[in-house]
Amino acid sequence: MAIATQQPVAKPNCGARLDRLPNSRWHWKIYWLIGIDLLFGGMVNSVGGIVQAQLITLGWSNTNLNAVFTSLTMAGFFLGSLFGGIIGDRFGRKNSYKLCLIVHGLACIAAAFAPDMTSLIVLRFIMGIGVGALLVTLFAGLTEYVSASSRGQWSGRISFLGNWAYPLASLLSMVITPMLGVALNWRAMFLIPGIASIFIYLFVNAKFPESPRWLESKGRYLEAETIMSAIEAEVEQQTGKKLEPVITIPAEEAKEKTIPFMHLFKGELLKRVILASFVLIAMNVIQYTLINWLPTIFLKQGVNIKDSVFMNTMSMFGAPFGVFIAAVVVDKISRKVMGVGLLVIMAVLGYIYSLSTDMNTICIIGFFLITVVYMYVCYASAVYVPEIWPTEARLRGSGFANSIGRISAIVTPYGVAALLNSTGVTSVFVMLGTVAVVTAMAIAVLGIDTRKVSVEAIGEKAE
Repeated sequence: MAIATQQPVAKPNCGARLDRLPNSRWHWKIYWLIGIDLLFGGMVNSVGGIVQAQLITLGWSNTNLNAVFTSLTMAGFFLGSLFGGIIGDRFGRKNSYKLCLIVHGLACIAAAFAPDMTSLIVLRFIMGIGVGALLVTLFAGLTEYVSASSRGQWSGRISFLGNWAYPLASLLSMVITPMLGVALNWRAMFLIPGIASIFIYLFVNAKFPESPRWLESKGRYLEAETIMSAIEAEVEQQTGKKLEPVITIPAEEAKEKTIPFMHLFKGELLKRVILASFVLIAMNVIQYTLINWLPTIFLKQGVNIKDSVFMNTMSMFGAPFGVFIAAVVVDKISRKVMGVGLLVIMAVLGYIYSLSTDMNTICIIGFFLITVVYMYVCYASAVYVPEIWPTEARLRGSGFANSIGRISAIVTPYGVAALLNSTGVTSVFVMLGTVAVVTAMAIAVLGIDTRKVSVEAIGEKAE
């Protein structure tokens, strides 16, 4: 066709066109395409604590080896977050998404057949690279497909689906253990999400469209226009309503922006790097300490492995509940107010939790603590950090901040292990509370309110 060899005469103005789209089945299609891999990628991440406790009972591991296991997982996340962002901004959201799937999927399958703890730790590191890059690509990329008026809600919904990963992993472990026994259970916990990720790579990924906003930012107007027109036609067909026209920009007046990586360390972008890094340090330290160490903490308190898994599972049902609440309220509350409030509540609940000894009390308070923690996880990883960057540097900015957050998670396991071995459980939660309060202060000082502001306007303020 002739049109395939011609550049359009105008810049498509994809941002304004996407922002005026009414919610439709097309948005739900994007939601499920992103969400299904986020769910299984989350399961890869979530099985760490369950597997570690089981490996201790099998004699494969101990507290110190578990610290190495967790730390190298976070080291993989660090590299994945950093290079995933670079790849996503350079080669596109879809290509980055495909690469993440194949890396962590194959590593999971290989881990299911690991012959020893050393091999498993190495494969876990590779999983971390794949999942770390995946989370950056999916969360940051999603902001480019939805409108400013409902961006927080859609990001919250995707986080809600993804954060079912931990309770589902825990339930799966409870079901499989009596069937396979502890010796095979942990292998199945890697094999199942690994096979699912490869299946998604082969049969689902083809339906995932490239971001029109990203294509436009690269000056690839024809491709952006083609995808954008197809999206508009699909939405019009689904809603039965004609979309209002949007003013386009003549090609000769369009100015493409290039944001080199080093510009993240200058001016307003540097402030956003610092802000996002604080937000994600708190998320990583608190979330992954609880995910990876709660079963071990229970064992330290004299709880047997069966009751430990049960108590952990009951507490972790707060994860999807918390994300659901966050998705409902996130577009109704200032981003700064929400972040500060959740961090302060976490600090208080965590200290109370550390003093509890009764099994029922631990389950109840643990449920509410995990609820608040995952409200913050949704706020931080799915909503606030992905939306504060210009499109041209979205994945690199988000990826770099995520990599800084992962560094804290690399170091934290050794501190947790030392605290558990020396001063006990309460000191671990005092440490988590301190991190929460310091981050709340950083958001109060450096935070910007992005609620219902278009990603283009947010990007312009960062220049």
